[in-house]
Amino acid sequence: MKNSEPENLGAHSRRTFFKSLGTVAATAATAQVKSVAAELEKANAEKIVGPEAVPVTLKVNGEKLKLMIEPRVTLLDALRNYSSLTGAKEGCDRATCGACTVLLGDTPIYACQKLAIEAQGIEITTVEGLAKSQRLSKVQQAFLDRDALQCGYCTPGFVMSVTALLKKNPHPNAAEVKHACAGNLCRCGTHPRILQAALQAAGVELVSQSEVVDYV
Repeated sequence: MKNSEPENLGAHSRRTFFKSLGTVAATAATAQVKSVAAELEKANAEKIVGPEAVPVTLKVNGEKLKLMIEPRVTLLDALRNYSSLTGAKEGCDRATCGACTVLLGDTPIYACQKLAIEAQGIEITTVEGLAKSQRLSKVQQAFLDRDALQCGYCTPGFVMSVTALLKKNPHPNAAEVKHACAGNLCRCGTHPRILQAALQAAGVELVSQSEVVDYV
């Protein structure tokens, strides 16, 4: 009897220890789950807007544009249909043609794929914002000088893509221009002249005829 009591006490102590340990772990896990759930609920509650029209303020070409639009409205639709800024064009509406290109900060984006409500607080530049004091930007002027347009529908998008390129790389080569304009499509086939215009705006020697042909 004397030998069995300590063993029973030891077994009991071990069982109690592991039981209490499991209880503590379960309690901690439950508390953690509740904490995560509360944070998710809070985050989701903060993001719920609409579906009715809500106030949206965009900073476009240095000016505030205050709108009442549904959260589902794209930046392109907000610019074209809720203001007078129609320079960005709607072509494919599928992020393949680049006609709707605008700058978000210094980055060219497809305005048809960006919700207007998500563009708040960031400087937006459209083709209308490039000319200063009724004077065309060097990119716009180069497009005119090189006759880098036919129907002109895609031209604003190309101008914005080239403008973004020159902000990051003032003196690009032909390959870099091609890469920067890879997301833009001219159905009239004016790409060689667009390349020449971009290089003129950059003050780079114009490409040879063989490079122009290679670009088509």
